[in-house]
Amino acid sequence: MDRNEVVIELQNVHKSFGPQTVLNGVDLTVGRGETLSVLGRSGTGKSVLLRLIVGLQKPDTGSIRVRGRDITGLSLDELNVVRKKIGFLFQQAALYDSLRVEENVAFPLRRHTNISAKEQKDRAHELLERVGMKKEHWRKMPSQISGGMQKRVGLARALALAPEILLFDEPTSGLDPISAGEIDELILKLQQEHRTTSIVVTHDLHGARAISDHLALLHHGNVLISGTFEDLEKSEDEFVTEFLQQAS
Repeated sequence: MDRNEVVIELQNVHKSFGPQTVLNGVDLTVGRGETLSVLGRSGTGKSVLLRLIVGLQKPDTGSIRVRGRDITGLSLDELNVVRKKIGFLFQQAALYDSLRVEENVAFPLRRHTNISAKEQKDRAHELLERVGMKKEHWRKMPSQISGGMQKRVGLARALALAPEILLFDEPTSGLDPISAGEIDELILKLQQEHRTTSIVVTHDLHGARAISDHLALLHHGNVLISGTFEDLEKSEDEFVTEFLQQAS
C-alpha cells in the first residue's frame, strides 16, 4: 500500500487495565477508502481499539497514527481537531435522551460549526433522509423509536461533520436480521459513494463479509490473522477455523 494512502496505522499497541492485558502488541493498517472489520470473542479488546483510535483512551505503549499524525501525545485541543474528521457510531447509538431525533443529529453542528440554526436543521434533515429515517420520526424522542432506528440516527449524527473516517462499534448488535441487513447496506453505500475509511467492530461474520475489504481477527490481545474473508477461510489455524464455524 502506498504510504500516502494510509489513513489509520497502529504499531505495537499495548493496553492493560490493572493486571488484565487487553491489547498486546497490535499492528493494523487501513488505507484510504477501505473498510476493515475487526472480529474476535467478547472481551478481546475490539471496542478498546476504537476508543484508542478516537483518543478516548490512551495506549500504554505504541503509536496510533491518524492521517499520518501520531495522536497519542496530542493535547486535547489538537486531538479535537483530529476528532472532527472521525465519525463514531457507538454500540448502543448513545443518543441524548433529552433531545429529539433531529436535535441529536444537529448536535455536532451546533457544537463545532458556526452555521445558522436553520442550516443545522436542514443538514440534520438531509442526513436523516440519507439513512432512511422517515419524516414522521424526526421530532420523536429516542425512547419512542426502535433499536434499528436509533442506529440509523446514530449513523446520521456520525456523518454530521462529513468525516473522512468512520468507526462502528457493533453497528448491528441487538437488531433483527432484516434491520441488521439494512444497516450493513447503509455502511456499504456510504463506502461506495464517499470512499470513507472505516473500521467496523462486529460479531456479525455475515455482515463483515458483505461490507469489508479486509478483516482482522483478535485473539489473546494480538491480530491472529488479517486479510480477506477467503484468507481466513483458507487458514489452517485451529482457533480461526473454530471461530468461523461458531460465528457462521
